[in-house]
Amino acid sequence: MTQEIKPYSGHDTVGMVCLDENAKMTSATSTSGLFMKRSGRVGDSPVSGSGFYVDSEVGGASATGLGEDVMKGCVSYEIVRMMKEGMHPQAACEKAVNTFSKELIKRRGEAGDMSLIAMNNKGEWGCATNIEGFSFVVATPELEPTVFVVKHEGEHSVFEKKQVRNGLMIICVQEQPHW
Repeated sequence: MTQEIKPYSGHDTVGMVCLDENAKMTSATSTSGLFMKRSGRVGDSPVSGSGFYVDSEVGGASATGLGEDVMKGCVSYEIVRMMKEGMHPQAACEKAVNTFSKELIKRRGEAGDMSLIAMNNKGEWGCATNIEGFSFVVATPELEPTVFVVKHEGEHSVFEKKQVRNGLMIICVQEQPHW
């Protein structure tokens, strides 16, 4: 059996958005370790506003997907900007991903894979993707670490609890310790 080697096969990104007991937030995104890349290629992961963005006064977001597409929309920044205007993280994620995917399709006939997670400074979270089966984990003081898999219903994301198989992104809220 012959298997075609593709740059994205077996690679994924890990990202997270965290809120601590002092209401400080962080966001981070790893690189997927893409092989067969062109010399000098920089993906979205290290670029603030693209692969990640956080403002402790508002919230944070983290992205995974085709970096060249994610960078064109500064989608992580866009989600935090919409949350600053009062949008819930779920609504902000869905609007950003759906709007930008449509724009890419209009420009060139297709949009690369794109999945984003977000959390505001109240600990409310959201996730949106333009692919089926994206998985992520949420852990809050009220919710034990739980794996969700995204399914689509029109332009809305629906979350099903599942076992992790591949792509993993984490949203966590740290509870203040009770001594």
